[in-house]
Amino acid sequence: MKLIQKYTFVAAAVVASSFLIYGVSTDTKKKILREGSANYFPTQADFCGEQVPLQISDVRERFDRELLVNANLDATTLLILKRAARAFPVIEPILAKNGVPDDFKYLAVIESGLVNVVSPAGARGVWQFMPATAKEKGMEVNDIVDERYHLEKSTEAACRYLLDSKARLGSWTLAAASYNGGVAGVNKQIEFQKMGNYYDLLLTEETARYVFRILALKEIMKNPALYGFTVAPEETYPLLPVRKVEVDSTINDLATFANSQGINYKILKIHNPWLRDRKLTNLARKKYVLDIPTSGY
Repeated sequence: MKLIQKYTFVAAAVVASSFLIYGVSTDTKKKILREGSANYFPTQADFCGEQVPLQISDVRERFDRELLVNANLDATTLLILKRAARAFPVIEPILAKNGVPDDFKYLAVIESGLVNVVSPAGARGVWQFMPATAKEKGMEVNDIVDERYHLEKSTEAACRYLLDSKARLGSWTLAAASYNGGVAGVNKQIEFQKMGNYYDLLLTEETARYVFRILALKEIMKNPALYGFTVAPEETYPLLPVRKVEVDSTINDLATFANSQGINYKILKIHNPWLRDRKLTNLARKKYVLDIPTSGY
């Protein structure tokens, strides 16, 4: 009798669970079954509060492409999720201070993967500035000091660029597109096509994909579990505490200087990648601030 009751209970449980899945609409069922996989697709999306018109077929397809590509780049996306714990605490307050929407931190993600990289064209750093644009936005760029590698200063420069682009083009989405296609290039297409919305413009392939790449990384990084990614806090790369050391004179030997600060040359360069030589020549007695880590080594 007890065995019969047991099987009756199990059968009832199976029937009940089947109703939870099949007793819903087809669309809802598909959404439930795709959560936690690379095939998950959100019901809505926005960039800086500007809605993405997913009802437009090519817009939906282009967004889907970038989601699928990035959700299937397992190692690359996992590394980005881990690096964000170190980079975002630096980037976010600078964006907020300058009145630039927080979503632009994902622009830095697609530009560099949140590490200092060099493009074939010569753009450098997390924000991928070319030398001329970097200097125009107030950064020092030479063989001794290259502030494109300075995360705080390059983020400030990116804010200046984006604020100017927004003022000229009229929307944050177009400002983001201009980071790839240039303000003049995007504006030329707006005037020719007589359309002022990014999603209505026919642009070069790279610029046409650009905002969708930002949107895809935003979606995955905000909801990693929905796309099958799980990163525990202890698995991320932390932002290490540092003390600030001001210098206003030449340092002839950075290795000796590092040793005097209780660290080595490698650690000094890891935390101050904007130092591009073995010395810091400073005939103008400019004030520089160096980061010296206080733990983690």
